[in-house]
Amino acid sequence: MCAAVAALAVAALAVGCTDSPEDRLGGERPAIEGVAQTPPMGWDSGPSLGCKVSEETIRQQADALASSGLRAAGYRYVIVGDCWSARERAADGTLLPDPVRFPSGMAALGEYLHARGLLFGLSSAAGTRTCAQHSGRSAGSTGSLGHESRDAATFAEWGVDYLSYDWCSGQSDRGEQIAAFTAMRDALRGLHTPIVYAINPNRGLDAIRPGSDAYWGGVATVTRVTGPTGPAWSTAGRDKKVQGVVEVTDSLAPLAGRVRPGTYNDPGLLMVGLSDGAGDLTESEQRTQLSMWAMMAAPLILGVDLTSMPASAARTLTNTAIVRIDQDERVSAGARVANNPEVWSRAVGDKGLVVSLTNRGKAPRKLSVALSDLGLNGDATVAGVDAWTGERHQAVNGRLTVTVAAHDTAVLTIV
Repeated sequence: MCAAVAALAVAALAVGCTDSPEDRLGGERPAIEGVAQTPPMGWDSGPSLGCKVSEETIRQQADALASSGLRAAGYRYVIVGDCWSARERAADGTLLPDPVRFPSGMAALGEYLHARGLLFGLSSAAGTRTCAQHSGRSAGSTGSLGHESRDAATFAEWGVDYLSYDWCSGQSDRGEQIAAFTAMRDALRGLHTPIVYAINPNRGLDAIRPGSDAYWGGVATVTRVTGPTGPAWSTAGRDKKVQGVVEVTDSLAPLAGRVRPGTYNDPGLLMVGLSDGAGDLTESEQRTQLSMWAMMAAPLILGVDLTSMPASAARTLTNTAIVRIDQDERVSAGARVANNPEVWSRAVGDKGLVVSLTNRGKAPRKLSVALSDLGLNGDATVAGVDAWTGERHQAVNGRLTVTVAAHDTAVLTIV
């Protein structure tokens, strides 16, 4: 239940409700102190590599991250997804990398990434098997359940900076979930090593969404709050398991009050440049996804194969103005204006304001927002500069109005 409505310093604008302290699992302190003061940015191997992950492929992706301009734009985490571990643990219970896929070892991979100004991410699971092992895509049983302290220490020894930790099981007992995710949090805390802790309590579950039903802010740095995100504008009337940009955005609208430095809602990977053969995002739709992730102060984690990424995707992802909004140190997630799903606002800086206008229609339209709904006045002085075009839009008759292409988004910084 919402306890209060936050107000912008520059406007009487509701930006979402903050869950009361008793609703915040794990307590009020950050899950891991001193990490992710702004949303993490990086790349995850899962969508493009799956179980083809290897030392060679990760190094290729890391090199592409650096050479494409993405590293310079802020994308630094390289997260190695599932299928990296050996089938079984060592005799003493220590995790081992697959000797064929990672012959040099995980510590060497971490050194390779760090030497290139990148950060090392690795995946594990809150059960006895990883998600790939649970589904039968990979052999073995090397989940971290019951091995949390040993595995956390191993990750730290390897130089891991980011742990992606999934539920995987179809069993949804809330008490078991809380215990499993908290056990790894406690193990990471005990290291006194700054490792970002990202959890997916929704993984393996088809209908319920524990990540959105409960506020995990004291348990994890980053919490997945939606189901699988696909390269689709909308999945309404189709696959209910996979969510498109529209469904994900609507799911996060009520959760803005949960976001603060070191605690983030995870709406899923960015699908910019990615295709699964079932449907692609147009360039307009890709701009909208990145825009809304930035408006929500969400992690920007890529899923595209960086070695074959279209040039248009690189241009979209490295838009300086959009990345700056996402990474704003105020860390204030945006919310709908006047309950309009097409118009959002977000507070930035000391007294700044950003407004996004998304055309969910199938043809270009004029979209507008009343200055009064933003708590602003003074037509002659209020204007918005679009992060995508650089165009300045002056308020007229008490409104800011922009023509927006189908499924595209204008992101206006108020000046």
